[in-house]
Parts: sequence; C-alpha cells; structure tokens
Amino acid sequence: MLPVLDIIHFNLGLVQSVSSKDILEEAYIMKTVAQQMFRTCNKLLSRKTPNDIVEAHPSNIETAAQMETIQHLPSPSHPPVESIREFVHHEEVMMERAHHGGGWLLSGIICINILILGCALVSGSAFNSVAITAVHRQILLIILLLLTIMWMLIYTCFTYRKHQAVLFKDSHAGPVWLQAGLVLFGLLSLLMDIFKIATYVGYLHCDSAVKVAFPVVQAVFLFVQTYFLWIHAKDCVQLHTNFTRCGLTLTLSTNLVVWMAAVTEESLHQTEIPDVNISVSHKLYRASYGDKKCICSHSACDTFKEAFYYLYPFNIEYSLFASAMAYVMWKNVGRLVEEHSHHKVKFCLKEVCLGPVMGVLLFLAGLVTFIFYEIDILKEDEKKRNRALLIHFIMNIVIVALMSLSTMTGCIVYRLDHREHVSEKNPTRSLDVGLLVGASMGQFIISYFTIVAVVATGVRGYLNALNLSWTVLLVLQLCLQNYFIIEGLHREPFHVMQEAALHTNAHAFQEHPEMSFAMESHKSSYMTLCPKLSWKRRVLKEICAFLLLANIILWIMPAFGARPQFDHSVEINFYKYTMWTAIVNIGLPFGIFYRMHSVASLFEVYLIS
Repeated sequence: MLPVLDIIHFNLGLVQSVSSKDILEEAYIMKTVAQQMFRTCNKLLSRKTPNDIVEAHPSNIETAAQMETIQHLPSPSHPPVESIREFVHHEEVMMERAHHGGGWLLSGIICINILILGCALVSGSAFNSVAITAVHRQILLIILLLLTIMWMLIYTCFTYRKHQAVLFKDSHAGPVWLQAGLVLFGLLSLLMDIFKIATYVGYLHCDSAVKVAFPVVQAVFLFVQTYFLWIHAKDCVQLHTNFTRCGLTLTLSTNLVVWMAAVTEESLHQTEIPDVNISVSHKLYRASYGDKKCICSHSACDTFKEAFYYLYPFNIEYSLFASAMAYVMWKNVGRLVEEHSHHKVKFCLKEVCLGPVMGVLLFLAGLVTFIFYEIDILKEDEKKRNRALLIHFIMNIVIVALMSLSTMTGCIVYRLDHREHVSEKNPTRSLDVGLLVGASMGQFIISYFTIVAVVATGVRGYLNALNLSWTVLLVLQLCLQNYFIIEGLHREPFHVMQEAALHTNAHAFQEHPEMSFAMESHKSSYMTLCPKLSWKRRVLKEICAFLLLANIILWIMPAFGARPQFDHSVEINFYKYTMWTAIVNIGLPFGIFYRMHSVASLFEVYLIS
C-alpha cells in the first residue's frame, strides 16, 4: 500500500500549491481523483494475474482504462490546474469507453429490423401477384441511402475530428488490396447507375420519377461511402460509441438490402420462364423497366438496358465488400489494439511462375468456352444446346478437378509445415472465415439437390453423367478449398517467423559488431526485397496463385449469365419449376459471392505464405 500513500501525498501537495481562490474547486476535483485511484488500487490488488484483462468484457475494459489513467498522472513540472483538468478529461474519455454495453444491443436491433423490412419488400416486389412494385422498394432504398449518407458525413465532420475519438487503428482491417477492389467495383457500379439514369429518363413521361431518383441517390451514396471506407476502415472509435455502432449497423444493413435488391433483380432477369402449366399467381415477375404500353422516348433505351445488366455483378460485389468493412468497423468500436501487432508484407512474384501461368491458361480456356456457351445456348437447335452444355460441363470438371488436386497438395504441405497458429484476436480474420463457410453453403445446397435429382431419376445419358460428376467434384473442391484457406489464414506468417529467429539470436552477435551489422543488413534486406523462397513457401504461393485465377473464372461464369441449372431440364422436371427456381435463386448468389471472397482470402494467404 506504500505506492498508494505516495500517490495520495503527491496529489495533496498539488492541492496545496493552488491559490486560495481556486482551492475549493481543486479540492473537489482531487477528492474525485483520489476516490477513483482507491477503487483502482483495490481492484488491482484483488486481481490474481494481470493476464485477466480482456478487452471484450466491460469491467475488464474499465480496469484497463483505470490502469492507463494512473500511467498518465501529471508530473510536478506541469502547471497544477491545467494538468488536473487534463487528467479529469482523460478520465471521462476512458470511462465513456468503458461503459458501452447497451450500444451492441441497440445497434443489433436496428440492423435486424432494417434487414427484415428490406427482405419483405424486396421479396414482395419480385412477384406480380403482390401489390408491391419496384417503386415501393426503391423508396425504401432511397430513405436508407440518405440516412446512411447523413451519418457518414456527421461521423467524418464531427466525431472523427474530436480529440481522442480514434486512439487506435486496426492495421488488419481494410487492407490496400481490399480498398482497391472496393474502388474498382464502386466505379463500375457508378457506371451502372449512369446507364440506369439514361434508361429511365426515356420513360419519365409515362413512368414514376422514383426510378430516376434512385440511381441518382445511389451514385452519391457510392461516392460518399467509398471515401468513408477508404479513410476510416481502420478506425477503433473510443468516443460516442453507441451512436457510432448504430450508424455502422445502419451502413451494414443498408448495403445488405441494396445487395438483396440487386441480386433479386439480376436473378429474375437471368431466369427464363418456360412454357409450362404454372399458375400465374406463382410466376416470378421478370424484371423489366418500362411497361410494354410505355415506349421509351429515345432509341438508346434498349442498349443502355442491356449494358447495365452486365454491370450488376460488380454492384453486387461492391455491396458485399462494403458490408464486410462496415462490420469490421462495428467490431472495432471501443477496442484496444496493440500498435505492433501487424507486420507489413511485400507483394512480389519472384520465383513463382507455374501457378500463375497455369491459372492464366485455365482462365482463358474457361472464358472461351463460356462465350461459346452463351452463344449456342440461346439457339433453338437442340443439338447445339446439348453441345454447349457438354463443353460447359467438361470445362468445369477440368477446372474443379485441377483445383482439388492443387488444394490437396497444399493441405499436405501444411502438415509438413511447423508454423504456429495465430492466437491474437482479429475480427477481420474471424469474419473472413465466417463468410467463407457461410457463403459456401449456397453452392452446397444447389449441389446436393442436383445429386439427389440426378441419382433419383437415373443417370441416363452423357449429360446427366457429366452433370453428376461435376457436382460431386464441386462438393469435394469446396471442402478442400475451405480447409486450405482457413488453415492458411490462421498460420503465423513466414516473415514473422524469420524476424523471431533473428531477434532470438541477436544476443549472440553483441560481442561481434561486424556480425551484428551483417544480421541487421540481412533483416533489412528481408523486409525490403523479395527473399529467396523455401520449397514449402514456393509450393504454397504457386497453389494460391493458381486457385485465385481459377476462382475468378468460376465467378465470371455464373455472375454473367451461365445457368446450366435451368438449361438442363433434369432438376426442373424433378423438383418442378417453382421450387427449383427458388433453390437456385437463393443459393446461387451465395455461391457467386463465395468465389469472389475466396479470391480475396487466397490473396491474403499468398501474402503471408
């Protein structure tokens, strides 16, 4: 208890040094400070180990804040009154950071309500028998977009600029390559909005003006949100935490509702309604802009309409990227982050050749077959349609088989690797793993429904056999790739292991300056240049590069219109059109996102390997 008495005597000395005019005010302040320090010391003495400080629990956060407060006590050389006031202000900041439990619940309630309301309106507007139109859906989206824009501007102009509002930065969140992807998809989404505006202007004389207002508001939203996430994606906000959490869940839910609307619109556009005996009340309403009785006032309407449909996949991915970054920001609100927990990684392709070359060749082959598939599948000739399906199935079997073999090789290398698993808390890595597993469920659903339908009807004909083979291999490939990526994300980076080895042997070179200089030179060259790779590192990087390009072509095919699930009639005949359409239109968007998210995760694994 001697340190406690010393602190009390120190504070009493400060009180005595103040003029008699302010002694009552300063005495009250110092009484509050002394009471706070007594509570701090009691809590510190009652704790068993210092390792019990966990940032996720409110009481532990308060203890950590109080320990940090003691470290920031004013020194005798500072002016007494100003030091005490600065100390009290710092104490208030730390206490506001500590007491934030209600913000999680409130922000979660806001997010759930917006998502359910958006899902109801988006789903209702997809059917022509429901009195909900695209205009009602767009009005809701305009309101959400405007509210989100207002919150982001308030955060940037007021909260972020306050003193001690952002004390920490999460270096794992919002890496440069993710931000670059967000900007790229944002620019293409902006182009899609421009095409939409040009299309809807032609229908203003006979259609709602809301259809023009929505892409205008969305274009502004794209600009503001891209800037916001580029600047603030790494923030760990410590002030106004409840307001910040609610704003971030508003941003998250808005992006998810926009994603649901875009997915529904694009899926209905790609879904062909066959001439079968289906009740009109259950038919899906195919997305169209401008009734048949409403004729466009300019001749470029059809061109713009076809153009912006091809840009929908980029808008879909932009919304998901923004949702992921907003979620990480939400998890980082009030979080205490170690500044030295992240290590910069240099990207280089030195000594990595086979994987990129094989990936590029596979990408080009897949792109060519996809183009032929899109051309032949629209023809009325059944032989050409069957040939298009045959080429598409064979190409996908080759891609998935090569991916499975390379991923299995990578899993074997992991078993031979002795790198430790990363144990530090990282919301970005946890989100990556959750999205990877969750998004793969969409493809699993479609695959197992296909397997049941093909096996139950009998594997008759070469197309059914190829379809079954592709589906089984796809399930295997998804399992192997999930394991490979998750294991890679949780392994300690190679450059960290190298640095640890250098620091461990540092004491052996202290008596030899020339050897110490050589060690420092080796360390600096390791951090600035591409080091020579060991065989395990090279194999892992080759595999990551190959899988990255293969996942890109598997994203392009379904994202831009390849729908063998509807062009091959086995599943439709087995499940009937209405049920099979619901299965595909729910599962396929998640499968498409899985491929793009796998590309991002594989790039991360490539960097740390």
